Amino acid sequence: MNGGKYLMMIQNPVLKGFNPDPSILRVGDDYYIAVSTFEWFPGVVIHHSKDLKNWHQVSRPLKTTELLDMRGNPDSGGVWAPQLSYADGKFWLIYSDVKVVKGPWKDVTNYLTTCETIDGDWSKPIEMNQSGFDPSLFHDDDGRKWFVNMVWDNRVGHHNFAGIALQEYDPQQERLIGEPQIIFKGTNVKLVEAPHLYKINGYYYLFTAEGGTLFNHQETVARSRNLEGPYEVHPDNPLITSFHHPEIRLQRAGHGSLVDTQNGEWYFAHLTSRPLPDETQSILDDRGYSPLGRETAIQKIEWNNDWPYVVGGNYPKDEVEMPDLPEVTWPADYPIVDDFDESTLNHQWNTVRIPFDEKMGSLTERPGHLRLIGGGSFHNHFSHSFVARRWQALNFEAETKVAVNPISFQQQAGLVAYYNTSNWTSIHVTWDPELGRVIDVLHCDRGELARPLREMVPVPNEVEYVYFRVNVDQAEYYYSYSLDGEKWNVIDTTFDSRQLSDEYVSQKEGGFFTGAFIGVNCIDTSGRKLVADFDYFRYEEQN
Repeated sequence: MNGGKYLMMIQNPVLKGFNPDPSILRVGDDYYIAVSTFEWFPGVVIHHSKDLKNWHQVSRPLKTTELLDMRGNPDSGGVWAPQLSYADGKFWLIYSDVKVVKGPWKDVTNYLTTCETIDGDWSKPIEMNQSGFDPSLFHDDDGRKWFVNMVWDNRVGHHNFAGIALQEYDPQQERLIGEPQIIFKGTNVKLVEAPHLYKINGYYYLFTAEGGTLFNHQETVARSRNLEGPYEVHPDNPLITSFHHPEIRLQRAGHGSLVDTQNGEWYFAHLTSRPLPDETQSILDDRGYSPLGRETAIQKIEWNNDWPYVVGGNYPKDEVEMPDLPEVTWPADYPIVDDFDESTLNHQWNTVRIPFDEKMGSLTERPGHLRLIGGGSFHNHFSHSFVARRWQALNFEAETKVAVNPISFQQQAGLVAYYNTSNWTSIHVTWDPELGRVIDVLHCDRGELARPLREMVPVPNEVEYVYFRVNVDQAEYYYSYSLDGEKWNVIDTTFDSRQLSDEYVSQKEGGFFTGAFIGVNCIDTSGRKLVADFDYFRYEEQN
């Protein structure tokens, strides 16, 4: 109770599963958060709320290849750190398409698209620059617009993160004008990125992320009376970090953005992750692994001497006091069971690098089914038939039912747990020269392929549908199959959920930023275009 008033609380994270790099925005009584999607298509997810507590998906703006062409993109390339703003009666979306992730270069093109409504068709993209990632657009109160991004320095002997650059954008000419200038080089934490500019009470505030995106991550704040600087760093920097609190549930806190409510309250949306429980901890600073990827949380902000502070200390809280607004709940974003009865994919579904189209499959060729047409392998960066959704809980069960008749060992279709092209597992129907149609299992760990099933399971000719199921229990998961939908047979191999996490994959090479997905696929490297019909997909979270 607070003065006789019951405090309603925001439960963190507010966007569960792979939803990183939040850009939060208020337009009137409506709140929006745009998050990164990396190589997953459609690009950018925008969520909507009325109260900062309850959110639902409202838009996937980059849904055409004109707006986002990611064929050939590397793992963890694609859309990094989009930024959403509103001015002049329309929404402005700044986003990157990163084409090179590893090595001395970060080949990236930054774009701008606009739309009068959040869920409409977004405009043809305007190319802004290519000098670095994490761009954003600041609308000053004099009407001028300023583009900011980190600058990548590929020179030998130089720190790759060269600072935050500012350059004016002319909306009439639809291009950047003048010369860019570095306005902030960060602190000794290094790796300064993700700039967001705000003007509040006569100060320009520059919010940036520093320290990388693992357990050293933090949010740095600096301010200046002048847009071009110089910027002084917050006297109690960082604004937020989990680094000094290995014991807390929400780790990797940093990279975020600021919003005020209609009533003058302030909140900060930031990325975070929920590592698996203590018994699964790793050598990585004893912080663990996060197969759900980087998620979005919200913290309340208070002001002291014109500096922002996270209420209760500069670390993320599991529960945060709601703003003084009526609570508005929404219907569930995703159905527990998708029967594939609609003519378009439900917005829980994602594809990798390319859109779902007639080359990949159909929802109308066989009514009540998702038909996938055999494409490239999981290692293919250009063409495939794979539809997946985020893991959003550490305990869940997923199930599907597929009709497929492969005639070659180069063909398969089934259920897949996936992180990237080098880290995944699959249970599927394929073909064996001696046994005919069979059930098999594959495991790819850092690019090394294995077949853990000692003997493939023959599928009788009279069986049309094969059922597949996966059970995820924290750090472990296992597959089952059924030939009639009633009697289930457990595959005698347990897989490690940690192998589908940033922390695990980055141990070997570094620089991976997504999360675990579960979905269905159809592979045909023979070129015969195998057809697989999926009757339903069930995803059910468990306590």
